[in-house]
Amino acid sequence: MRMARALWISFATLASRVLGLVRSQLFAALVGANAFSDAFVAAFRIPNLLRDLFAEGALSSAFVPTFADYRQNRGVEEAFRLANLVAGLLLLVVGALTLLGLLLAEPIVRVMAPGFGGDQTLLAAELARIMMPFLLLVSLAAAAMGMLNAQGRFTAPALAPALFNVGSIAVGLGLWAAGVGPRAAVMGWSAGTLFGGLLQLLAQWPSLRATGFRFRPRLRGATAEPGIRRIAGLMAAAVVGLSATQVNIVVNTIFASHEPRAVTWLNFAFRLMQFPLGVFGVAIATVAGAGVALRAAARDLDGVRDTLGQAMRLVAFLNVPSTVGLLVLASPIIALVYQHGRFGAEDTAGTAQALAFYAVGLYAYSGVKVLAPAFYALGEARVPVLGSVLGMAANLLLNLVLHPVLGYRGVALGTSLAAGANFAVLAVAWKVRHGGFGAAGVWRQLARVGLATAVLAAAAWGAHALLLPVVPGRGLARHALLALVPVASGAAAAFAAARLLGVRELADVRAALRRRARRG
Repeated sequence: MRMARALWISFATLASRVLGLVRSQLFAALVGANAFSDAFVAAFRIPNLLRDLFAEGALSSAFVPTFADYRQNRGVEEAFRLANLVAGLLLLVVGALTLLGLLLAEPIVRVMAPGFGGDQTLLAAELARIMMPFLLLVSLAAAAMGMLNAQGRFTAPALAPALFNVGSIAVGLGLWAAGVGPRAAVMGWSAGTLFGGLLQLLAQWPSLRATGFRFRPRLRGATAEPGIRRIAGLMAAAVVGLSATQVNIVVNTIFASHEPRAVTWLNFAFRLMQFPLGVFGVAIATVAGAGVALRAAARDLDGVRDTLGQAMRLVAFLNVPSTVGLLVLASPIIALVYQHGRFGAEDTAGTAQALAFYAVGLYAYSGVKVLAPAFYALGEARVPVLGSVLGMAANLLLNLVLHPVLGYRGVALGTSLAAGANFAVLAVAWKVRHGGFGAAGVWRQLARVGLATAVLAAAAWGAHALLLPVVPGRGLARHALLALVPVASGAAAAFAAARLLGVRELADVRAALRRRARRG
């Protein structure tokens, strides 16, 4: 796996995640944390969970290795024919799911958020009906993303989610300028979600056409096509495997809906935790997944092990410091990002507590995103399925135990611990079945990164403690100083410690940055 390529994907994904934070900031300022925001979050989860499960989850895991295999062993024309068969089936199956969502929105909301009152449930159902077509748009976008990634074209798929955020932000700014109240804001925001989904699909179209692909969805011969049968088999296993995350989100919403504002606090915290997960974890998993798929198609198991080893070293180097940074600086970071407009100091405190507990699982989340597709690419779907099922059972059990004691904070902690259980199953299974990650030295490197991260924690905490009593005033300037100065101090200390400890990825990152700068 090329470091420069992973960094470029990280930079492209960074643009999307920054816009995603702006989108969240605007929503927080416009709506705040209240019954209206809770209703919107619950409503959006209906199409979004289906997207994560079927489109960007199971479909990507099954389609990318199959498309790569067709392209390498049967030729580009056959690969494109397979893609059009997949597109036809998407229109049929996802279209039916969209229709069911429109018809059953209210009972779905009642199951997902039993703690909502009657009016809140009706509002959430209405919002869900507005956003259900989003599922079809992003399903097609996910298929386009898989085709481009499998052909080594990563920039457009990485930037496409940024266009989703741009569309939502544009609509949100219009609502802000109009001075609408929270109820009208969530209605308009739902329409903006559809607009953003359309932009996400269209953003990839020029790159897809440049590969020679022409969108001609078809159904004839789909059931007899070996590639479709392979995708269906892999998707069936992947749906079970990936459903753990979606079931966990539903379970978490069920518990959190009984506490006012808890659904919103958990959502904002999880979105902020996803910033490093998306910038680092998803970028690494995207590049590693494509490399693993190609090497698996060539039956190069040594190459698969080496690719995963490099990916897991990068996961540790980038995500372990992010975890500790979020733990130490949760409150100032939340205040800087969200505490504007209708989102007050009490909401900052509630969200920061959730963020600290979510951050515990960041390394495990990233590790699962890297390891699970490798098992699917090698045709060993039962392993990630087992890990996901175990994680799902652990999440439910932990919610039952922790929620009565910690409230919504127990929901966040249970999610993180369940992700750890899932990752442990995958890591142990990979070691037993395939002998580890080659000569990568993943666990020794993780120990070095842990030591560098301890230095980061001390520097960040010390900087914040020194600034807290002396920074005057209130508002954005104070929030920025209390968050950004400790972040910069911790990052500088961590990089210095990593250099002294001989963490190889530091030199790799610097070399990749220099190569990218020369090309620029």
